[in-house]
Amino acid sequence: MEEQPNRKEEGESEQKVQPRIYVASLSDYNEGRLHGGWFDADRKPEELEKDIGFMLACSPEPGAEEWAIHDFEGFGLAYISEYESLETVSRLAKGIAEHGLAFAAWAAVQNNDEKALGRFEDVYLGNWESLEEYADEMLCGLDLDEARKLLPEGIRPYLVLNVEAFARDLERNGDVITVKAPDGTVWVFDGHV
Repeated sequence: MEEQPNRKEEGESEQKVQPRIYVASLSDYNEGRLHGGWFDADRKPEELEKDIGFMLACSPEPGAEEWAIHDFEGFGLAYISEYESLETVSRLAKGIAEHGLAFAAWAAVQNNDEKALGRFEDVYLGNWESLEEYADEMLCGLDLDEARKLLPEGIRPYLVLNVEAFARDLERNGDVITVKAPDGTVWVFDGHV
């Protein structure tokens, strides 16, 4: 599919997102105590591991070594499980920090698949007011005047493009994947990459 312009890209004022995770000591949790910390997640897994190790070392529970992710924020539609690997957390967070919540939407659609996450820049077609707006932009390059010349004069006024049906079929046929953004717009992804 030919790359299409992104209407919202230039004027888009998406706030910078800071993905974070809350990691809790399981030893403390099992003793009815809350001990843990919030960590910025858009860092190397080794850095996260070091911070978690420090949090566990500060635990009032002797020998605390097991942990779990009990909360997260700034990950948009992406889901972080309790025992998600720090590699996956880091990859998601870095992608969201770089590309915004569209990356989180793509991650959610792809179930955090590492290979799919690496294709984000190839598949992301932009943020649009609607799928119909995206489809209309795709059709803008067509020269309907040439097509009209092939028809009898009495039929020419009836040659119109049904943008709504075209948009619907783009999605139905798997040409595009859409995810509704929190502001009501849609993120559009190439369905063939």
